[in-house]
Amino acid sequence: MWMLLFVVSLSLLVIILLRTRIHIQWFGYALLNLILAAFILYFINLSGAWIHFRLPLNLVTVLTVGILGFPGLLLLVAIKLTLF
Repeated sequence: MWMLLFVVSLSLLVIILLRTRIHIQWFGYALLNLILAAFILYFINLSGAWIHFRLPLNLVTVLTVGILGFPGLLLLVAIKLTLF
């Protein structure tokens, strides 16, 4: 049921995006933002080995940092420090 709802809403979103003729530049900007977020999380994990602090590098964390930016990174750090 949830998967069907996800597929339908995703296809409607793609149709809306294609009908409004959003420029390829916007997609490139979003992809660049996600790649930079992945590199930032990777380097935090690389440098976090000395202080025993790691953030998981998965789709959810990359999207959080990619969309929210630095506040998203602070959010992930706060969640990591308070819950785990």
